[in-house]
Amino acid sequence: MNTNAERKNTERTVITTINAMATSDGDGVKISRSIGSHLLPQLDPFLLLDELKGDEAADYIGGFPPHPHRGFETVTYMLEGQMRHKDSAGNEGVIRSGDVQWMTAGSGIIHSEMPEQHEGRMWGFQLWINLPAEQKMRSPRYQEIASADIPEVTGEFGALRVLAGQVGSVIGPVTGITTHPMLLDARLEASGAYPVEIPHDHQAVVYVYRGSILIGGRIVKARQLAQLSVGDSLQLKAGEQGAGALVLAAAPLGEPVVRAGPFVMNTEQELQQAFLDYRQGTLVV
Repeated sequence: MNTNAERKNTERTVITTINAMATSDGDGVKISRSIGSHLLPQLDPFLLLDELKGDEAADYIGGFPPHPHRGFETVTYMLEGQMRHKDSAGNEGVIRSGDVQWMTAGSGIIHSEMPEQHEGRMWGFQLWINLPAEQKMRSPRYQEIASADIPEVTGEFGALRVLAGQVGSVIGPVTGITTHPMLLDARLEASGAYPVEIPHDHQAVVYVYRGSILIGGRIVKARQLAQLSVGDSLQLKAGEQGAGALVLAAAPLGEPVVRAGPFVMNTEQELQQAFLDYRQGTLVV
């Protein structure tokens, strides 16, 4: 059995890489999907990871009209552009460049995310994270955090934006999530390198959205997701052009997943009940 001392020296490596698939969602919004496709349907507790990047309004103007969710959490993180969020609980606001919204859908919410622009670049991400069975029917909860309130670790290597989790003494503003997630936006200068400590048993992935990153001797390029081995640390090193990447880690739940469309439950009966509640108008209390 490994001791804690031994684990501190365990560096994570790349198990496999997944090329993000070009697809569309919402009202014709063009996206690149790295988790949630047939290549990688899920990676406990991660259910979906989409990158939305378009320079033309036609790529994103349709947005994501009102749709329901139950049983999991959605995370929206914007790099560029603006999206207006509106939901059945009466919440409304604009997610701007650098902002993050962490929505715990719980028992049910109906919401929309629509562009607040008609030209220019829209660039952002949506991540789905599963909820444990005991919390799938909890009340919905929002954490909306402005870019100015997201702390950074900076140095010659570049910058790490800490949205959730902890890097050294810097703690991200997202709190109270069962899977104890880490969500970092690593913005590395040319050949910049940084070591990140990650809880040993957390599921962890790196999604490169700009440039390339070397992890454990393996190059991960833009629009690729790297699934990482178990370990205590992650060494990130950017290529000669610099890099941008999301570092995601969270505690796996180890529970059955039954999902269809906007609902993620533990049993087929629970899933059918979610659809029935939505049809009958009782999904949202």
